[in-house]
Amino acid sequence: MTTIGPQPKWRSWVESANSPETHFPIQNLPYGVFSLAEGGKPRVGVAIGEFVLDLSVLASEGLLSYDDKVFNQPTLNDFIALGRQAWREVRGRVAQLLHDADATLRDNAALRDRCLIPQRNVQMHLPVQVPGYTDFYSSKEHATNVGKLFRDPDNALLPNWLEIPIAYNGRASSVVVSGTPVLRPNGQIKLPDQPRPLFGPCRKLDLELEMGFIVGKETALGSSVPCDQAEDYIFGMVLLNDWSARDLQAWEYVPLGPFNAKTFATTISPWVVPFDALAPFRVAQPKQSPTPLEYLQHEGDHAFDINLQAWLRPQEAEDDTLLCQTNFRYLYWSMAQQLAHHTVSGCNVRVGDLMGSGTISGPEPGSFGSLLEITLNGREPLPLKGGGQRSFIEDGDAVRLTGWCQGDGYRVGFGNCEGRVLPARSS
Repeated sequence: MTTIGPQPKWRSWVESANSPETHFPIQNLPYGVFSLAEGGKPRVGVAIGEFVLDLSVLASEGLLSYDDKVFNQPTLNDFIALGRQAWREVRGRVAQLLHDADATLRDNAALRDRCLIPQRNVQMHLPVQVPGYTDFYSSKEHATNVGKLFRDPDNALLPNWLEIPIAYNGRASSVVVSGTPVLRPNGQIKLPDQPRPLFGPCRKLDLELEMGFIVGKETALGSSVPCDQAEDYIFGMVLLNDWSARDLQAWEYVPLGPFNAKTFATTISPWVVPFDALAPFRVAQPKQSPTPLEYLQHEGDHAFDINLQAWLRPQEAEDDTLLCQTNFRYLYWSMAQQLAHHTVSGCNVRVGDLMGSGTISGPEPGSFGSLLEITLNGREPLPLKGGGQRSFIEDGDAVRLTGWCQGDGYRVGFGNCEGRVLPARSS
């Protein structure tokens, strides 16, 4: 069984996979969980062009060297647990089967009809069972912008920010897949001119343009992951919107950090891009000063050139409004550093754990990854295409994140991560 992955110049017999605009060329091959739109059992598939390749069918036909039970599952967890060698073997074999020179599927119409399904005919599901979710705060630009809004502008970063990857443990139970409606949260809001808080719907609902990585290998309680080995524990990456109720958060975050302001929903994209697919897009991360402590040091390039965008569309509008354009490469703390710090205390991680990057903002206006920054906490509303404006997200608004790495004539993309906001519960 070959373990060689797809090459930059490869083309597929699936013609839609050869478009330079598609997010899902043969160089990508992201994993997801799908079922037929009219019903049926969820199972594991790979995105290729405008189609989903059903891995359970390939395995049942003996075209993959793993039991089809691994792919007849409602999550990717069993497959991920097989380990990196299995990920690479399956990715290499799938790439071979989709290569334009390979006749195995290309010339077998009956088998093709069984295993290749148009994406418009499927329903996507949450790709992994998430045992635990941690959200980091790793964008220096974002942390600085927020610090200037709420603290001394000359001392925007707290003293610990440049020493450790700041994070909090989020709520895994409310991680949802793209397309799931988001209910506006209720909670306590403290208005500046009132002596006590009031209870009601969030008034400052915000997006957070993030990415997340999926842990692919568990650790034992009491052990830690060395920084220079941490990337071996990463299965793949997703887009992530960690919706934020800014007014609830302002009241509750002292002294222990966000709680209800973050627990109501975290949306991720349905396709998990394999870590190996991102290898050609490695770049140097921003220079770190002071030099991190030894356990957070690693050599080489550990950032990735991933273009990111956030869009908003009101419910009855015809047009999306671009909120921001930024890039994953701006993150100050790398994924390896995040995982090394997460485990240095002896905290164990499990297959399927989700690690969010924190809001990703760039250095220029137009690259800020939240409305909090874009509108200066609502003081300067953003004009919408087609009329109107937004300080924060209103009921009926749909927020869409998208992202891709740009290769030579192809893209390795993440698709979309979308959610529409519904009114808060009235009782």
